[in-house]
Amino acid sequence: MEVSEFDVQTASQRCEEVIEEIQKAVIADREFLEQVMLGILAGGHVLLEDVPGTGKTLTANSFANAFGLDFTRIQFTPDLLPNDVSGTNIFNDQTQEFEFQRGPIFGNIVLADEINRAPPKTQAALLEAMQEKQVTVEGETRQLPEPFFVIATQNPVEQEGTFPLPEAQVDRFFVKSSLGYPDEGGEVEILNRRLGRMESTPQANQVMDDPEEVLALQEVPEQVRVEQDLVMYLSEICRMTREDHRVRVGVSPRGTQRLLECARAQAVIRGREYVTPGDVKEIAGPVLAHRLVLTAEAQVNDVDKQRIVQDVLDEIPVPTVDAPTA
Repeated sequence: MEVSEFDVQTASQRCEEVIEEIQKAVIADREFLEQVMLGILAGGHVLLEDVPGTGKTLTANSFANAFGLDFTRIQFTPDLLPNDVSGTNIFNDQTQEFEFQRGPIFGNIVLADEINRAPPKTQAALLEAMQEKQVTVEGETRQLPEPFFVIATQNPVEQEGTFPLPEAQVDRFFVKSSLGYPDEGGEVEILNRRLGRMESTPQANQVMDDPEEVLALQEVPEQVRVEQDLVMYLSEICRMTREDHRVRVGVSPRGTQRLLECARAQAVIRGREYVTPGDVKEIAGPVLAHRLVLTAEAQVNDVDKQRIVQDVLDEIPVPTVDAPTA
C-alpha cells in the first residue's frame, strides 16, 4: 500500500481493526491497548510493567501477530551478555574468515522480556538500537530492519532479582503502561476462553498486510495539525515538571518531543486531523510519568509520579483550540 493511500480516517480505522483483533486474545482494558498502539503509531517503544502472569508477553506477541511483522524475543536473565542481544563475529573454519552472527535485536518487533532481570551493562545494549535503530559490534555499524519497535516487559522493582533500568534507558520509551489485574468478569472470561480451546495460549490473527503498510501508518501523524497555543501548552507542562519540589530531574527535551508526537498519534487514533487539549491530558501520564526522577524525600514518601503529572495538568490553564476549518 502506498503511503499516499492513508489519510487520518483510514489510519484510524486500521488502528481500530488491530485493537479489536488483539482483544480476541488479550483480556485487557481498551485504554491499555490504545496506549500500546499509541507508542507504536508514534514510531517509538513501549514499556509494560506489572507482576508476572498478567499478560504482558501475550500482549506483545499479539501486537506482532496483528501487524504481521517479524518477531523476536529476548529473555533477559542475570547472565545475559550484550553480544547475546546485538550479535557477534564468529570464525568460520571453512572460509577462514569471521562472519557476523545476528542477535535477536534484528527483528521488526523485539520483545525484551523481563528486561530488568538483566544487569545494567546488558540493558544498555539496547540504547543505540532504540535511539538510532542500529547496532555497533566491534566498530562496525549495522542498520536494523524497518519498522523497528521494542516492547519491553518488566516486573515491579520491588520484586527479587531485578535491576532498576538506567534513566537514559527509561527515557527512550515513548510510553509506559500497565495491565493490572483483570476484574471479576475479565478473569471469568479468561477461564471460559481456556475451556473452549486446546492450546493454553490464544493467538491474534494478522491484520496489516506487510511492513510497508505499517510504515505508511506511522507517517500519518505527521499530517495532524497542532495549533501554536497547544504547542505552548505542551512546553509549559514539561517545564513545570522540572520545577516541582518533588522532582529531582524533570521531563527532558526529548520527552517534550515525545509528548508532541504521541499527541498527534492520539489524534489519529481518535480519527481527527488536529490535536486537542483533551488528547494531551489523556496521554500525559503514560508518556511523561516514567521520565521523572524523584527526590530522595519523595521516594521515601512513596510519591506517585502519575499524581505529579496530574497536579501539573490541574495547575496549567487549558488553551481553547477550535477545530481547524478546511
